[in-house]
Amino acid sequence: MATRILLCDCLGSQKLDPGAIERATGLETGRVHTALCMHEGETAATALGRGDTLVACAQETAFFEMLAEELGVETPPHVDLRDRAGWSDEAGRAGPKQAALAAEALLTVPAPRTRDVMSEGRVLIVGSGEAAFDLAARCCDALAVTVLQTDAEAPPADRRFDIVRGALSRAEGAFGDFRVRIDGFAQLLPGGRGDFAFTEPRDGAVSECDILIDLTGDTPMFPAHHKREGYLRDDPRRPGALAEVAATAREMIGTFEQPLYVRTEPALCAHSRANQTGCTNCLDICPTGAIVPDGEHVRVDPMICAGCGACSSVCPSGAITYDAPPVASVFRRIDTLASAYRKTGGRAPRLLVHDGAHGREMIHLAARHGRGLPADVIPFEIDALAAFGHAEMSAALGAGFAAIDILPAPRTERATPAAEAVLANALAGGPRVRLLEAADPDALSEALYGVETAAPVADPALPMGTRRQVTRVATQALHPEGGVIDLPEGAPYGAVLCDTDACTLCLACVSLCPSGALGDNPDLPQLLFQEEACLQCGLCETVCPENAITLEPRMNLEPEALSQRVLNEEEPAACIECGALFGVQSTIDRIVAQLAGKHPMFAEGNAARMIRMCDDCRVKAQYHSDNNPFAAGPRPRVRTSDDYPTGGGSSGSGRRDH
Repeated sequence: MATRILLCDCLGSQKLDPGAIERATGLETGRVHTALCMHEGETAATALGRGDTLVACAQETAFFEMLAEELGVETPPHVDLRDRAGWSDEAGRAGPKQAALAAEALLTVPAPRTRDVMSEGRVLIVGSGEAAFDLAARCCDALAVTVLQTDAEAPPADRRFDIVRGALSRAEGAFGDFRVRIDGFAQLLPGGRGDFAFTEPRDGAVSECDILIDLTGDTPMFPAHHKREGYLRDDPRRPGALAEVAATAREMIGTFEQPLYVRTEPALCAHSRANQTGCTNCLDICPTGAIVPDGEHVRVDPMICAGCGACSSVCPSGAITYDAPPVASVFRRIDTLASAYRKTGGRAPRLLVHDGAHGREMIHLAARHGRGLPADVIPFEIDALAAFGHAEMSAALGAGFAAIDILPAPRTERATPAAEAVLANALAGGPRVRLLEAADPDALSEALYGVETAAPVADPALPMGTRRQVTRVATQALHPEGGVIDLPEGAPYGAVLCDTDACTLCLACVSLCPSGALGDNPDLPQLLFQEEACLQCGLCETVCPENAITLEPRMNLEPEALSQRVLNEEEPAACIECGALFGVQSTIDRIVAQLAGKHPMFAEGNAARMIRMCDDCRVKAQYHSDNNPFAAGPRPRVRTSDDYPTGGGSSGSGRRDH
């Protein structure tokens, strides 16, 4: 843990507030330096040699890493205060933001879980003619190459790589484990004079490879193909394309670490019950097809998952959560930024959520060549923008941020952030979250300056717990008056409405409810409901045989949402023999009306009476009836040896007792 921070004003181009940083973080600040990466390098070396130092410079990280290596000490952590706060039209008022960013830099973010992926360099190049053979020749000295030729051009005499012909009919898997099916498969015959010949084509050939290169120019073999590791696709007519693909493929041999982006809890999944489909949010939103049904739950293929995080945002139960980094660390960062900003006199900060490539570069260019960021806009870098869902947005608003701006990258899928922003705004009761479609750094600055925002919460909430718990607590902080908030269709919070005239209290909905929001009373015919636990998965609505259930998306902030309430109840039926309660009176009356005196089994009065008996009394009545279904014939006589005469003999009676 750092105990001091090394500050530099970058040749006097920025103004820093050491006092604010020290009050928020407790770090020893010392004096503000001017050129630590140049003529004050000896001062930097002395500070790094002491250890426990946070360097307030991101641009020259390579210099400080080299310096630490020469000194034989650990590489110091760093924080960017210049581009994000110091270079700005409002730099003079950016002290609270600098303090917040320094406080965030002190947090330890868990490293993502990983698994090893082995690539032996087996490459399948799919394409026609000269381009496929050219690429194979570029790669075959380092990789084991097979060309799947899709046309009839004469193959070269180069035997450094294999050549087959056919059509790729199916491809699945990912880097290190692609599996393909080839129809019309024909192998090259290496012998003979003249052009090479091929075997007779056959369908259904199956093969595996580590790297799949697509030069066909046809429709991509995979959804969101640019996110499929190991799948390289380019237009061979583009100048330099083959050289770029070859260079990339040659580096893809060895053992690699594949991050495990999400964590799953199958017991919480509300996908299906009893072959009835409920929630399909993650299946519908996954761009790569990494999520597939697996019985009552879903399964995530970690090799196909590209880590966009959309599934975590839309999962209503927490069965899938983003884990690189864990959601809890995101909540902790949000709270640290907000509390440090307030601690140093800031009042209404705004959060700018961006990725680590496009967003960081936009902020850097806006700071170096433009107006920079306003003093109240705190940048929040996250690897997966789609993982910043309504729960994270609500957590930020509940922690004290007045507004949130999401800056998507050009290749960011907009569907999830846009829908989650709509839900977060509904929970907040106003337009506090927006997506910024800024085409350039100047447009980014213009979109952020001069914006009027609503006042932040008066009593900030600490974002702790699951995403559902954090959302509820944050929404209560935003609406201290309580009440019920209407939410858009598809929201994972809401009520179950029951048509009591249609409901027969069959309790099919109770047996299939994945979250336990619906329950029953073992002593009385009642349908119970706890609104806070409802996922709005729709299973109850699907399985109800009477179509008596509908869903109402909403957030009920009243205490009643945390406890069970009765949705429907009826008078219990009492056994006419022993008086025990055994069913619903209205249901028994309907059965009697439909069967008594009409159905052959209940034509007689005594038989019809059994409908109104409990299970025990019904069995007793049947046993003592004239037409007892449990009665059996007379017990068979025991057989003895007398029943089996033996042959006569010269001695003895010819009889043995057994």
